[in-house]
Amino acid sequence: MPAHTHLFSREQKDNNIWLSSEGLNVTDIKDRGLAPTVVANEQAVGEAMLHELLLTAKNKSGDINIALLGGRGAQQLHRVLGELACGTEHDALFARLNVFTQDALAPMTMQNRLSFVRDFERILGPAFFAKIKSFTPMQTDSEDLEASLIAYLTKLEALGGLDIFFIGHGPEANDASHLAYIKPFSGAQAHHLAGIIPISNSILEHHISKFKAGGSEVSEEDERECRDAQFILTLGPATILKAKKIVQSIVDADTAPAKVATYQKVLNSKLSEHKEIAEAQLNANPGLWVRLHANVKSYILPNLGVQNN
Repeated sequence: MPAHTHLFSREQKDNNIWLSSEGLNVTDIKDRGLAPTVVANEQAVGEAMLHELLLTAKNKSGDINIALLGGRGAQQLHRVLGELACGTEHDALFARLNVFTQDALAPMTMQNRLSFVRDFERILGPAFFAKIKSFTPMQTDSEDLEASLIAYLTKLEALGGLDIFFIGHGPEANDASHLAYIKPFSGAQAHHLAGIIPISNSILEHHISKFKAGGSEVSEEDERECRDAQFILTLGPATILKAKKIVQSIVDADTAPAKVATYQKVLNSKLSEHKEIAEAQLNANPGLWVRLHANVKSYILPNLGVQNN
């Protein structure tokens, strides 16, 4: 994969490529804990996520930059947004939205039904995409994935970063977890905005299973092409930490029961005060990055076995 000179620095760690801004300085690794909110059902999660979006719209002027969450976690929010887009009451809100995807498998055609773009279109509907200010997906069919990712980051950075990072929680081996598609031991550090990393069987299987559980009609050809993907494109820890607000949602522990243990580990782990040790913890379990952000809303269902404080 060719290297590109740009306003972004490029680091290669084994086979993992990470991009960061030359002026970015993220040094504050401070465990801020995690205080989840347990709600009754998936509909309530969607309503809570919509409330967070409306709150951001009320408290700031101008554009609102958001990263959509794929899979089950945000489907109820997407259904509600799709319904609202068919009316006119919230047109002013939609006209302010710059919408980004946060991860992808590549190479893969953008038309594949295991692509987040197709899944977003399926649930959010054409009215939503016609009314928002912009939609910027990660390009998975590019001949130069790195150049395309740099173009994506250039736009995101020019707009001032994310106002809301809608994020999930994916299970990994040894009760570890991933955020976006930052997989364990991929070398992600606090200054990395995005990365291109080799695909893993755990993320591949998680990706396919969550699409099927979410109701996507996947053809054999879609699945074959998906299984031939070689890389993961993902936003990195710096984009998470720079976002003004993190809204996490976990609704699918019934179909992904490993999340019970993996979320409990994120909830109950404490990051070391020693920088090198904390970095090793985060590399082994990227789900822990959420504990470093000062403004996190984590909406979960009772099936994770967590009680409200």
